Amino acid sequence: MLNWNWPKHDPQTAPADAGGSTTAAKPQHPVKPRKAKLALALGGGAARGWAHIGVLRALEEEGIEVGMIAGTSIGALVGGCYLAGKLDELETFARSLTMRRIAGLLDLTIGGGGLLGGMRLTKRMQEHLEDMAIEDLDRPFVAVATELHSGHEVWITSGSLITGLRASYALPGIFEPVRCNNRTLVDGALVNPVPTSVCRAYEQPLVAAVNLNYDVFGRSAVVKHNASVQPVVTGQHTHVKEARIGMPSVMVQAFNIIQERISRARLAGDPPDIALHPRVGDIGLSEFHRAGEAIDRGYQEVKNRIADLKRVQEVFAG
Repeated sequence: MLNWNWPKHDPQTAPADAGGSTTAAKPQHPVKPRKAKLALALGGGAARGWAHIGVLRALEEEGIEVGMIAGTSIGALVGGCYLAGKLDELETFARSLTMRRIAGLLDLTIGGGGLLGGMRLTKRMQEHLEDMAIEDLDRPFVAVATELHSGHEVWITSGSLITGLRASYALPGIFEPVRCNNRTLVDGALVNPVPTSVCRAYEQPLVAAVNLNYDVFGRSAVVKHNASVQPVVTGQHTHVKEARIGMPSVMVQAFNIIQERISRARLAGDPPDIALHPRVGDIGLSEFHRAGEAIDRGYQEVKNRIADLKRVQEVFAG
């Protein structure tokens, strides 16, 4: 009967080869655990979103690999350009912005769904992202938008990268909504300002959220207030002093409140493994010309938290 139990190889008793030598056992070295890749949830915040460029620069400098990106609004713009290999071009563009150049990029529309058509911005993106599809990126990317008629959260995971980015940052009242596959899409920050939940749905083990709204308001959500109006006395006349606020300021501040409150609620229910909070609350939503400041603050936030980031990486190392 044949015996299929072959003897185990023993380097000490191995037969000599034709040259009379024996095969020596190779020394075993411990396998170094592979560092966990980071899934990034890049939040919305209009001009504050240039901070995402600094965050990505610092992560690269520290050797922390990004495995996927989910982005809302300008978070989608920066994340999409990064995965497309166009972060250098985006940073150059952002740092070149002045108030005059910004005005030259805006195309006022009459009777449309927003004050600005956004086509001049689209043409600039086409110079670098023309014919690029989301599914062709080398890592998973999701742009978050909002369906205007239903209020549904929409995850754009394939198709034209430019269209996905435009839909994600189409701030209602400012940019015209984007029509895509029979849906009318607007800014994703209305439903998911910091899309940690998207990274979780993709079963990413290590998720970092970049929240641009952390220091916009105080941490108290409820304030008791007396509704009586205090008169102002000047000489013999008494009148009520009333500060008037323009419509653009009201819209911007209202959107600030929406993003901050929704961000807080959603992150409480689905927290990231680590949260990054660039201190950009003093940068207005429309102050795109302050890109240098925002980028530097995003960079510094990662540098300040690098020990925490690497510690979490070790915990999730595979």
